[in-house]
Amino acid sequence: MILSDVFERFAQDAPLSVMAQGIMENALNPQFLDQVFEEFAERQFTNKLLFSTIVDLMSVVVCRIRPSIHAAFQARAETVGATIDAVYDKLNGTENAVSAALVHEVAARLTPVIDAMGGGRADWLRDYRVRILDGNHLPGTEHRLKELRTIGAGALPGHALVVLDPRLMLATDVVLCEDGHAQERSLLDQILALVAAKDLWIADRNFCTTNFLFGIAQRNAFFVIRQHASTLHWEFVGKRRACGRIDTGKVYDQAIRATNDAGEILILRRVTVLLDQPTRDGETELHILTNVPVKDARAKVIAELYRGRWTIETAFQELEATLNSEITTLGYPKAALFAFCVALVSYNVLSTLKAALRSVHGEAVVAEEVSGYYVADEIQMTHRGMMIAIPEDEWVVFHDLTPVELADVLVRLARSVSLPKLRKHPRGPKKPQPKKQSGAKIKHVATARILEARYTCTK
Repeated sequence: MILSDVFERFAQDAPLSVMAQGIMENALNPQFLDQVFEEFAERQFTNKLLFSTIVDLMSVVVCRIRPSIHAAFQARAETVGATIDAVYDKLNGTENAVSAALVHEVAARLTPVIDAMGGGRADWLRDYRVRILDGNHLPGTEHRLKELRTIGAGALPGHALVVLDPRLMLATDVVLCEDGHAQERSLLDQILALVAAKDLWIADRNFCTTNFLFGIAQRNAFFVIRQHASTLHWEFVGKRRACGRIDTGKVYDQAIRATNDAGEILILRRVTVLLDQPTRDGETELHILTNVPVKDARAKVIAELYRGRWTIETAFQELEATLNSEITTLGYPKAALFAFCVALVSYNVLSTLKAALRSVHGEAVVAEEVSGYYVADEIQMTHRGMMIAIPEDEWVVFHDLTPVELADVLVRLARSVSLPKLRKHPRGPKKPQPKKQSGAKIKHVATARILEARYTCTK
């Protein structure tokens, strides 16, 4: 790939920013995005404003390069070819099917790139395709809509079920719901449509329902899901066996029989972890249900697989810390959910970038030392200047690169990345919060006087 001298200088001095923009240019190729829109849109149509333009505007807001859609539009008004009102109309009407397809199709586009780099993480369980499932409720938005201005309660624009591939660290699928009060379980039929044979689905107890467990098993797939106290009909059929211990406690295994309304029977394993320390809710035992055969995963392996469910919680934390995934100024549910999906796409871009780092520096080094926060901060700080210095037409070279070609470029750039600049700074264990005075009588204190008392005591 022949690049200008300025481009090569950025590639040497700011490789992370070039990597991120190169991945974005390839994964969010305008022609590809507009094809996704044409295939999945049912009611919306393209007039003057392309779907790829909306994704482009939203991506710079999600990545914290611009503070708002209006600011992003103002910076690119000459190339958008439409008014700001048209932009908001397009956003507010973006169909959930299109937003969900955007996440799935971009993940499918990035998967062969990660595989070509050899940047995937180790398999969690041999011969199984692991998927982690969790829900994310979008926070209340500002009350900008006319109908919300007289309501004091929080206005919830919806929620989503996200599917994470822990080997690639890609959000592969998302199921969206505009009703912020709807239960996550009401969306499980849509998740079952994603289940394939030899899948292994890991989820918390909110997803432990009779129909969901039976539905997974009927598709010749498997699950590791924490048991819910009241959403499954079951009974013991074997004795509990001690199976050693893991870091958090002693592990036991026991067979149970589950039944559904049709009278069908499913023999499961109930793996129990007797915790050394109670959970935040005061629970001393965890019960995990699975249909994975013992020959493939013993009880301690099942318990560790369930512990790995926190990988998706970490992904959500990274979304919140490094990306503007929950834009509270977007009151219309479709717009808010679309913004969240663009954030998932941006997270996948960062995951692909990290995969390139893993392929060069090793999985353990990247996992233990590289901070997602500092990676995102480096990209955000450099992006504006880089896009001014390098004309847009020079980035077009990334649009049609094959996965192998893009992988080669990313690996070359990853060799120039200085990992010490991205090092994590983990905090120590949290200290218990001291009891505070109510503040009902004394509403203000002088910090200087409080500190003076401290210094007096130390003399």
